[in-house]
Amino acid sequence: MKIYNLLFATILLFITACKDNVTYQPGQEWNYKARKGEENSTLKILKVEEYPEYGKVIHISIGHLKMQNPNSKEGVAEQLSHIPISKKALDESITTLKNEEAPIPDYLDGYNYWKREFERNQAGVFSIPVSEIISSMEKNLISGDVIN
Repeated sequence: MKIYNLLFATILLFITACKDNVTYQPGQEWNYKARKGEENSTLKILKVEEYPEYGKVIHISIGHLKMQNPNSKEGVAEQLSHIPISKKALDESITTLKNEEAPIPDYLDGYNYWKREFERNQAGVFSIPVSEIISSMEKNLISGDVIN
């Protein structure tokens, strides 16, 4: 039994070490630990930047969502076009690489708005898992709170 525990611990350490060495590139499409009912949702890498106070910041879009949105005609948002997230939070969220070279959606409006606000110290970077970001945004949309 001890040998199995040792083997399991070694495999777990290897998997963790591999995730720490992931190199994100624009155009990659990843599966991630999605919310229940959104198992087909994927995220795409839009841009990778480095900031002294945050380290690597990965800009992503998320598609195939079923996020409640009372502001939408259908009552559901199917995508988030721009989310800035820390590498650590993204590492904890991803599961498998789905596509090396997926088409990158237009995200410049969201990115440019974020960058302006970031430079004014009015915007930050998410440091929680992707599924929690989606749930938090959904909660704010439903309650009518403004997301800043």
